[in-house]
Amino acid sequence: MRTLILGGARSGKSALAERLARDTGHEVVYIATAQAHDAEMAARIAHHRASRPAHWQSVEEPLALAATLQSHARPGRCVLVDCLTLWLSNLLGSGDDARFVNERTALLQILPALPGQLLLVSNEVGLGVVPVGELTRRFVDEAGWLHQALAEQCERVLFVAAGLPLPLKGSLA
Repeated sequence: MRTLILGGARSGKSALAERLARDTGHEVVYIATAQAHDAEMAARIAHHRASRPAHWQSVEEPLALAATLQSHARPGRCVLVDCLTLWLSNLLGSGDDARFVNERTALLQILPALPGQLLLVSNEVGLGVVPVGELTRRFVDEAGWLHQALAEQCERVLFVAAGLPLPLKGSLA
């Protein structure tokens, strides 16, 4: 089963994804997409690393998500990706539009064929004001289009606000 979990910053989406991963009873692989560009982000990453169960396998991959998913997804395993908007930021910030298009296309192509359970966490950024800058507007647009494409392919889509999950597609259980 493929599940897309959307929500705002500090909405509880990552905590929900981690609970759902634990509840599968499967081996868990946690794919983290964050990059430590400054001390504050490095501290956040360290906190997330320390809070994960020790028996979960952690993979840090900021760009090549499709290839990483393909190498880690298998029956009897749950793969949790946190988060897609950081991955999107990494790609857009790289300045390599061809790489962005290739990585996004690869993710959408590989998703239906991936075995096992998949939990995809992403920030819903389209609920606020329209950003002023060109790159920021592109980021919001690309995130929205990515979420729509993923929601079409996922069996379950959940929206989280104030720690409360709302099923948008499929059921919570």
